[in-house]
Amino acid sequence: MSGAGIALFALVGASAPNHNTLRAPITWLRLPAMPDTASQTVTIACWGALSMLRAHEQGWRPDARLLFRLGALAALAVANLTPVGSSDMASYASYGRIAALGGDPYVTTPAQLGGAYAHLVSQAWRNTPSVYGPVATWWQATAAFVGQERPWLTIWALMLANAAVFAGTGYLLLRIADDPVRAALLWSVNPLLIGVLVGGGHLDTLVAGLAVCAVHLARKATRWHHDLIVGALVGLCCGVKISACLLGAGLAWPLLRSGTWRPALRQACGGALTLAAVYGAYGAHALAPLSAASRLVSAPSLWAVFDQFGAAVLGPRTAAAVVGVLWPVVMIALAWLLHRRTAPHAPTVDALPFALAFAWVLAAPWSMPWYTALAWALAALFGQGRPTRYLAVTTAVLALSHNSGGHGWTW
Repeated sequence: MSGAGIALFALVGASAPNHNTLRAPITWLRLPAMPDTASQTVTIACWGALSMLRAHEQGWRPDARLLFRLGALAALAVANLTPVGSSDMASYASYGRIAALGGDPYVTTPAQLGGAYAHLVSQAWRNTPSVYGPVATWWQATAAFVGQERPWLTIWALMLANAAVFAGTGYLLLRIADDPVRAALLWSVNPLLIGVLVGGGHLDTLVAGLAVCAVHLARKATRWHHDLIVGALVGLCCGVKISACLLGAGLAWPLLRSGTWRPALRQACGGALTLAAVYGAYGAHALAPLSAASRLVSAPSLWAVFDQFGAAVLGPRTAAAVVGVLWPVVMIALAWLLHRRTAPHAPTVDALPFALAFAWVLAAPWSMPWYTALAWALAALFGQGRPTRYLAVTTAVLALSHNSGGHGWTW
């Protein structure tokens, strides 16, 4: 079933353009376009992931190295197809092209860039500057330098680089996870992640890979420079997507609670210095687009209904203010519950960052299926735990709601 899910994701990409892919195909394999309702692949992939986890809990022990190889091959195959599920790759390519031309993607929008790059960007995002960190911008600019005026080549370069990071993270998990087989099932051959994360080419793969490195080093930190490196890795994560600051909070809180202030302070200094160096390349205005993005509400988040009816009763500004105050409270409450479920199966250095990452996906007003990448990578580090099943279902539900290639739904 997992193999069928991955194959169907690949079929969607190979039969581009369709409602679930970018408008223009960038694949070497050209199949006839398929009907718009192709998102049932997510359902099959979800059942495949859950079935593998259930079988593992009942004693199934496949060769972890074989699973890693199969996952790496599947990721490489999917990376050579048209991106599936969203139009984010077109936005990445446009921001990279702006940066490669010497522009500022935190001021210049894809619409202002124009040309073939802007044509691929979803209409909803053409007038939006980059909300990603400078590390992400350099990543995108490198691909755009390769692609030049050919957006398909830029996107292909980004897809291949993303698949390489996915495979590299899988290899690292194979070496350091408490249960290598479970880690491979959760990451390397997880049909949901291969379809949503690799098939979509999302930057969250890079965040997850850096986070695994940070948590692994935090587990073994015995000297002062280890703490600085952990902080620097967290800072790089935040330089990709600022939401990764939750990782830093999850690593620092256990240290603060135990009274070991110095390691926490060193991690904070390492992260702050890295962020200052990263954002210093563009300036504080690189954070400005995040302000507008923080007011967005997506379905099926907990706040979609409140936003709709609250705006009618209280007014848009008041409703947005209420959501802005309440969702962090809900996130902390959910993180506490998830941590209680996870703690018996994992050390605190793993469990708390996982709980915060997963709670953020559940509670944030704007949540997408690829945002779960950080939680999946952290879950792969430790032993058994029921929250992993909830994570699979959450990823599938979000993917079913946001698997339209940036075109919006046609009901």
